[in-house]
Amino acid sequence: MSKQDEKKNKKSSEKSGIGREIWEYVRMTVVVVVVVILLEQFVIINARIPSPSMQNTIMTGDQIFGSRLAYLNSDPERYDIVIFYYPDDESQKFIKRVIGLPGETVRIVDGKVYINDSETPLDDSFCPETPLGDWGPYTVPEDHYFMLGDNRNVSKDSRYWVNTYVARDKIIGKAVLRYWPITDLSLIK
Repeated sequence: MSKQDEKKNKKSSEKSGIGREIWEYVRMTVVVVVVVILLEQFVIINARIPSPSMQNTIMTGDQIFGSRLAYLNSDPERYDIVIFYYPDDESQKFIKRVIGLPGETVRIVDGKVYINDSETPLDDSFCPETPLGDWGPYTVPEDHYFMLGDNRNVSKDSRYWVNTYVARDKIIGKAVLRYWPITDLSLIK
């Protein structure tokens, strides 16, 4: 084999090595993109908080992950913070706290929430200020939930919506983790 043939073979081998390496990067990138898309469609939901309605639990501008699998084998419970399709415009996603469960009657007196004519109001220690106002009574239909924001004096929630309740099948997931800002990285309780 001549020196010229050896140089050609070496260049050809280098080109095919570079081509293989580029193909591996392209293939790896495609796999990562597909995995991320599948995770976001079936496992997690990524949300940015646009308003102060959930302060001080979740602040305006926070970014959170929610679990789409949280209610696969169970139902939402009182005080869960959930992400759902807004009943008056399902193109929008909202995040609020579950307060009224299916079949319950919710009444708000002097800002305090009472369930089924209980004498004792629900815990509202997560509210940043004393809630105001009288609302209800609201009788929550089967397979629906009554939602309130933690910052009740500014939250537009079940009290104000035309379609007062959130259907079970419109709940996308449960808020699980605040990941931004990174200094506030924490589980959402």
